[in-house]
Amino acid sequence: MVAVGTLATFVVAALASLFMAWAIGAGSSGSTPFAPAVGANAISVMRAGFIVGLLGFAGAFLQGANVTNAVGTELIGGVTLTAAAAVVALLTAAVLVALGVFAGYPIATAFTVTGAVVGVGLAMGGVPAWSKYQQILSLWVLTPFVGGGASYATARTLRAEEVSERWTVPALAGIVGLLVANMEFASLGVNGSSASVARVAALELTGVVGIGETVWFVVASLSVGLVAAAIVGRWISTNQARGQRRFLLALGGLVAFSAGGSQVGLAIGPLVPLLDAVTVPLPALLVGGGLGLLAGSWTGAPRMIKALAQDYSSLGPRRSIAAMIPSFAIAQTAVALGVPVSFNEIIVSAIIGSGYAAGGSGVSGRKMLYTVLAWIGSLLLAFGLGYGIFTLVSIVFPV
Repeated sequence: MVAVGTLATFVVAALASLFMAWAIGAGSSGSTPFAPAVGANAISVMRAGFIVGLLGFAGAFLQGANVTNAVGTELIGGVTLTAAAAVVALLTAAVLVALGVFAGYPIATAFTVTGAVVGVGLAMGGVPAWSKYQQILSLWVLTPFVGGGASYATARTLRAEEVSERWTVPALAGIVGLLVANMEFASLGVNGSSASVARVAALELTGVVGIGETVWFVVASLSVGLVAAAIVGRWISTNQARGQRRFLLALGGLVAFSAGGSQVGLAIGPLVPLLDAVTVPLPALLVGGGLGLLAGSWTGAPRMIKALAQDYSSLGPRRSIAAMIPSFAIAQTAVALGVPVSFNEIIVSAIIGSGYAAGGSGVSGRKMLYTVLAWIGSLLLAFGLGYGIFTLVSIVFPV
């Protein structure tokens, strides 16, 4: 039997988590995936917000466990987050993200949540999880260089007159197909574990035909890549402009799905330490977080989609494709590693890279500077507020 006080504090924490999920859906996961597609006039702002909400919900349920567990249990050592700590961390981060949404600046959600959770954890007397911080910071620092550099190189290739887009775009689709074949989904593996389509196919075929699992894994991955290349190749050969837009929309959908798998952990991760006390299964928590993301995407995301699509760079279909492919790859890497990552950082870096491939046309340097300062400031501010507010709460309401 769950104590009334324990249940009440969990409900308050869950409501704070739901608010955080709404803020993320309205800002990070809801706005960034389709921003390049909107900038390329491949889809309207309102339709983008509607679709990204559905795909984000699916990603939250099928891929959200890794980041959720990392945020809830791996950011601080020596202590377990209490309901009060979860409420302080979630409300601190959610308010900062919501302010960014209404101000029109993309606050990095991963920065605010990580800073707030670490802040309250240290205020509780916990110790820093240095190895996890090194992993997180490595990805955060590398993202602008890897994502922006890959986007720049891809955009330059697509713009090169000596290379036909009838070959380059399908080849890029083949690479995306390889990544899709290796995306891990919940309950697809043995005994309900996560597994990729390529891995499951390899295991099944190994039992039927006497060829090693590794060989079948490579064959399955390449097969998905070839199918993707063939489909996009047909689109391009039939109508090049329409084919580019279709490919761009497919990329936006994949990034939206990945955003749900990563960003839901930022909203519900602090609740994980409380699950044993209230006997709520993690899948149910993922569904709740996914619904919060969906609500945010439908009600608040259009404003940020417009800001990213119009204020950061005027992208055509080729530069948008160049921005989305590395964004998808980085997003899936973060999901697999269980690292909280900012989709604003991923997409904005890729947009800058593809924009500079065209000589920097349409890229607002002033907007970029303000955005970077907002990212750094949100991390430090969330940490300071999380630590200070929880310390004050502990003094006023001692346990």
